[in-house]
Amino acid sequence: MCMNKRPQAGLTLIELVMFIVIVSVALTGVVMVLNTAVRGSSDPMVRKQALAIAESLLAEIEQQPFTYCDLQDANISTATNAAGCALAANDENSGGGTLMKVPITEDRYSATDPFDNVADYAGFSQNNIPDITNSNAMAGYTARVAMTRVGTTFTGIADNDAVLQIDVTVSKGGGESITLTGYRFRYAPNG
Repeated sequence: MCMNKRPQAGLTLIELVMFIVIVSVALTGVVMVLNTAVRGSSDPMVRKQALAIAESLLAEIEQQPFTYCDLQDANISTATNAAGCALAANDENSGGGTLMKVPITEDRYSATDPFDNVADYAGFSQNNIPDITNSNAMAGYTARVAMTRVGTTFTGIADNDAVLQIDVTVSKGGGESITLTGYRFRYAPNG
């Protein structure tokens, strides 16, 4: 009886150790990529929330009247320039090229004397932004509003005061910030 001996087909210890090392290195790479993805996964949410706050505030500002005088001024309907306001303190165009008019008595959240003109928001800045009802604060978010007169940059507009560029910047902590820019045109003396 003759038996044919077949060569053994198996793994040697060296081959097994090499397999374990290669798989370990590959798994380490995959785990590092997943770790980076998980760590950064909250950033899009922060960015979306900042964008939503900026869009909301810009829309609120752009929907306000753009008049020469404050809405409580007796000459609101007749003033065709800032000099036509009954009181100089009611001039909504005060300041230089960059509008910096935060009203003395008006407040964004006041029920009795709220912001009632686009220019009232110039220089507005607040941390932990609440909504218009002064509730639902967004902890850690900061909003700033800057306004610049840019009327003469538009073709056919001779009055620099006729157009305001509104820049709303929202940031969270010391991190990334989002700036949205809008324009408000004075389409009539009282508009």
